[in-house]
Amino acid sequence: MPNSEGARANHPSAVESDSFAGYRCPPEVILLAVRWYLRYGLSYRDVEELVAERGIDVDHVTIYRWVQRFTPLLIDAARPCRHAVGDRWFVDETFLKVNGVWRYVYRAADQHGQVIDVYVSKRPNIAAARHFFETALTGHGRPTEVTTDLAAPLLSVVDELIPGAAHDTEQYANNRIEWDHGRLEARLRLMRGLRTDRTASIVIRGHAFVQNLRRGHYELGTEADRKHLRLAAAFDELAAVI
Repeated sequence: MPNSEGARANHPSAVESDSFAGYRCPPEVILLAVRWYLRYGLSYRDVEELVAERGIDVDHVTIYRWVQRFTPLLIDAARPCRHAVGDRWFVDETFLKVNGVWRYVYRAADQHGQVIDVYVSKRPNIAAARHFFETALTGHGRPTEVTTDLAAPLLSVVDELIPGAAHDTEQYANNRIEWDHGRLEARLRLMRGLRTDRTASIVIRGHAFVQNLRRGHYELGTEADRKHLRLAAAFDELAAVI
């Protein structure tokens, strides 16, 4: 894992001071519901039931709207606290159905297990691969080594955009990201709310964000007494600035 010199500023910055304005429920309830949904294998109705057990009456559609509204805000607020990614990238695509239609998810992780970026595309083509890499390169700099499979779009785009990087396409070399896909795929199987590409993108980004938080790739929640409380502590810190 990168040391403190490889991390960005260790405090989040405010995204919107009035993000919770107009909401009946207090911020701690909203973010608890969002955290539960992104972290655990729960449906929106499951979260509705858990919140109801705490005496709070809110329907699953509202919880869906909270997830869609606040997940991007949390990710943006946490960005200054994120560790710099490593210089070895493992890139692959997986797939899922959005409203009954296949979509392709480009994902990359570094050698420390940090998910670098994700991108939901209608097709697994050169344009999609180029968009994914251009966004990742703009946000995280250039790796010295990239590992992919032999998919033609990935081969072409790596050669085009990162010609100086070592490019590993050996069989099994990409097991790291393929194994990581399994966590996402297991989570998506339990979801029933992926009706649009935007919905899918937000949920998949939120899953990666929570995964990175739990793996310690942010300077957030570091004061938690126990490791499994780090995520809750991180959300508490972010609640103060969105």
